[in-house]
Amino acid sequence: MDSTPSPSPSSAFDLVSRALGRYIPRGGAAGDARPADARGDRTRRRRPPEDPAAGRQEQILGAVNLDRYLIITRCNLDAPVFAGLEAVVGRPFVGLLPRGDVPTVTRRLRQVLETGEAHVARIQRLRRGDGSELVVSMSILPAAAPEEGLTVSLIAMARRLHLYAAETAIGTSLDIGETAQSLAESLLAWGDVAAVDLDFAVWTGEGVTGRSKGRIRLRRAALVPDRAWPEGYVTPGEDLPGDASRLLAQAVLRDDAPQTIVIPDREAVERVLGSPRVVRALVPGDRSAGVACVPLVLDGAPPVVLGVAEVWRRADSPFRDSELLDLQELVARTAHHVDLARQHQREHTQVLALQRRLLPRTGGDTIEIASVYQPATPDSAGVGGDWVNSFPLPDGRTALVVGDVVGHGLGAAATMGQLSMEARALLSAGLAPDEVLEHLDETVSLLDDADSGLTAGYSALGSTCCIALYDPVSHRVTLSSAGHLPPVLVSPDGHAGPLEVRTHPGLGAEFALREPFDVHTFSAPPGSLLALYTDGLVEDPAVSIDEGIGRLADAVSTVHPWDALQRAARHVVSTLGPARQRDDVTLLLARMIGYRKGDTATWRLPARDDAPARARTQVSVLLRQWRTRDDTRDDVVLLISELVTNAVRFATGPITVRLIRSGHGLLCEVGDTGSGRPRLRRGGLLADGGRGLHIAHRLTTRWGVRWTDTGKVVWAKVAR
Repeated sequence: MDSTPSPSPSSAFDLVSRALGRYIPRGGAAGDARPADARGDRTRRRRPPEDPAAGRQEQILGAVNLDRYLIITRCNLDAPVFAGLEAVVGRPFVGLLPRGDVPTVTRRLRQVLETGEAHVARIQRLRRGDGSELVVSMSILPAAAPEEGLTVSLIAMARRLHLYAAETAIGTSLDIGETAQSLAESLLAWGDVAAVDLDFAVWTGEGVTGRSKGRIRLRRAALVPDRAWPEGYVTPGEDLPGDASRLLAQAVLRDDAPQTIVIPDREAVERVLGSPRVVRALVPGDRSAGVACVPLVLDGAPPVVLGVAEVWRRADSPFRDSELLDLQELVARTAHHVDLARQHQREHTQVLALQRRLLPRTGGDTIEIASVYQPATPDSAGVGGDWVNSFPLPDGRTALVVGDVVGHGLGAAATMGQLSMEARALLSAGLAPDEVLEHLDETVSLLDDADSGLTAGYSALGSTCCIALYDPVSHRVTLSSAGHLPPVLVSPDGHAGPLEVRTHPGLGAEFALREPFDVHTFSAPPGSLLALYTDGLVEDPAVSIDEGIGRLADAVSTVHPWDALQRAARHVVSTLGPARQRDDVTLLLARMIGYRKGDTATWRLPARDDAPARARTQVSVLLRQWRTRDDTRDDVVLLISELVTNAVRFATGPITVRLIRSGHGLLCEVGDTGSGRPRLRRGGLLADGGRGLHIAHRLTTRWGVRWTDTGKVVWAKVAR
């Protein structure tokens, strides 16, 4: 009678441990406890049964006991399915593992030792002595008292269980490379080497319907096991030779119907492939082996072949019909996962192309720009809701824009692109930051209406945005924010801190009290550093948001004026980035340079009839000092005279004339207190009115208008 006490209902793992303990023979390896006649019959029992029904009845359970040092103390791996596993008492258990799995499994084993909590049903590969691998379901349990150590149960994956587990594992990723790798690892249960070759159009995310099979191009997407392969053998990321692609395509598309083909041995493989170069590329080694080629088929009319899965095994172990049926079933079940990954790859490519167009440029002569963007998760097609942009305005200023659109993926990216392009267009047209935010607020509300917003399953309400305009002449920044965190400004002396920006509801926040967007203006002398960011960089569940912003200010304050700005931005993100990133992280750093004092000049003139003559005289003297060409000087003097004349004629108050010398030309500005928009109308140079703008249009490369708090500024660029 067994005197072992019965486990409590809450100790189910104890029950399993005791059962496995009784299953493992005492006194060493399992084989030593069996009668001699049974051991002599082992060779016969280890041969795979030819009858499929017999194969389903084979023993699939094994167990290994380990001490606290993870050394094998007892084992029972005598079932035929475990043949080739070198589980020897006194050797480390990790010797049974593929080299790449040793750290992970060792960590799991020690975790169970330390905590006493079982780790159940891990899909694991074990390495046989000949280099092949066996797929098992491995559970790690504390050894039953009074023994110490661990009991590791191994269940060789029965076909139905393996099919289910493999399909579940393959469907967990939307990355096409990871999906192909998961499929290859699952196929390894039926052979010694498994490979997945995908149509190049599938690999890149393109469509494959209607493609001619003669034009197929296969790329190796996955190969297991991971080891050093013979020279010339195709490994992941490489294209198959063109004749090999055609052979495989024709083989699996016989009679225009995808079919599985089996080539039983090396002689037959060489005869089918024909070319020694193709043999070296496709056959994994010099020994005799057979292969089963299973097409990855997407159901349809006609069916579409996405690629080919290949399973190689030694020629002395031919494929049984039942195994081929299981192989075909697994590949058929998982083909749609490959197609989903293909569609995700296409969205990924489209969204990254959109984001590349939105990424900030490096700046220019008056400002230096650097940015870092890190999406929270790879399953969002590489793009989240954060967006950042910077661009020069035609009047010489620079716009810095950062925003956080609600959500991730293609819907958020589309909204992000629309808001970014709209902001750029409005800022280039001369609107102030608060006016641009008002338009973006209306856009978000329109995007969220009943027809196009919530019914499509995506809402951008509550998105945030911050817009800053840098004037390199006055060295001042004008800023407006819609629900965004305050920027951090570092002065040239190294003092850093967040700007005092009054909070405002996000874009499209109809649930909140509508308020106008505030405008903040502050000085940013040369050498200043402005940091715009999103909340993913500073939010941490362990600290307050204010403390997170303080950490950012401290990190940015350490950026030396001589530091490469892009490298500094990456360092700030790596320093502050949370260990477990929950949200997208975005940082934009702008180092203010501005124009040199000798490259700008400003005059204030009263709105009198003699203002044009005074402006002509002062501008002419300055252009001679700048050694401007005579024809350029004449054009600029005429242009300034006409613009000042218009200001005297149509506006009141003082007139401001500003001239800026840049690398490729001269920027001329005339400001007044008028609010009307100058328009270029039809008519000639001899017409009674509108001549000044016609002259500006003819003499300049570009001209426009921007509005200020006191009126407007007409600006024009003249080539030097």
